[in-house]
Amino acid sequence: MSLKSDPMNYKEEFIRIFSENVSRPGSAQLLDWLETTDFYTAPASTRFHGACESGLVMHSVNVYNALMSRYYTPEENKESFTIISLLHDLCKANYYKAGFRNVKNDVTGQWEKVPSYSVQDAFPFGHGEKSVYLIERFIRLKPAEAIAIRWHMGGFDDAVRGGSYAISSAFDEYPLAVKLHIADLEATYLMEKGTSSVNRH
Repeated sequence: MSLKSDPMNYKEEFIRIFSENVSRPGSAQLLDWLETTDFYTAPASTRFHGACESGLVMHSVNVYNALMSRYYTPEENKESFTIISLLHDLCKANYYKAGFRNVKNDVTGQWEKVPSYSVQDAFPFGHGEKSVYLIERFIRLKPAEAIAIRWHMGGFDDAVRGGSYAISSAFDEYPLAVKLHIADLEATYLMEKGTSSVNRH
């Protein structure tokens, strides 16, 4: 099902996929909690991929589609694939603040106010590790799922840039982590090009 023509369908698609594929204890409570956050309306980033209303849920569904189309086989665990792809960026719920910034119009030379997003992190616990923490308030993750979500940023993760070797062990021991990272890259850099409604000057 293509959702490109109607971004508002991403919330419905997210809930449908999650409800059909995830039956783990606490999953219904997790969905209820999402309704109390801005997860379904938040952007996926401040200025780049999915920097628009509902960009976060769009990105989550795109990662699911990329992961399933590239790596899923009947031997794989569909529930695990669904959890890691749809929830890997749960850390971004209640994370961004909408506002405006001044940008000079290249044509007129005039300064204009344009919509923008900024980070307002009330719980600065990291990225992947924060998603794991939030998920496990409701459902128990398998080790491979927790590792995949923790390291889905790959080399973009602050801990890796700081010199951590844990990611090498994670990718070596847990192929699911590699698969999620690649699906995240595909969604971010290939599927979501041009999805920002925020001026990138």
